[in-house]
Amino acid sequence: QVRLVESGGGLVQSGGSLNLSCVASGVHFSIHAMGWSRQAPDKGELIAAIVTGGKSIYHRSVEGRFFVFWDQAKNTVTLQMNNLQPEDTAVYYCWAAAVVDNWGPGTPVTVSS
Repeated sequence: QVRLVESGGGLVQSGGSLNLSCVASGVHFSIHAMGWSRQAPDKGELIAAIVTGGKSIYHRSVEGRFFVFWDQAKNTVTLQMNNLQPEDTAVYYCWAAAVVDNWGPGTPVTVSS
């Protein structure tokens, strides 16, 4: 079983930046993709993913502002979030695809206008 722990959420002003990190432990060698999703009161969406080999994909709502990096040696995936807007306010969850999908407990991000 893969265990995921996120960090780095918090409060930021509109236009600001935040970096989220997620460390994987357990049966992490079975992971073939990692990424981030977010859940707001009215919607949930997978916003960024990166696969073994380095190819990354992004939801159109964050493309060009958010960037995902995966350091496989450190079992860490990072989400760099730039030009944050109030609509980015949500709980952000780390995701790892292994034998089954795995999710972290989430970290809240609040963007004030």
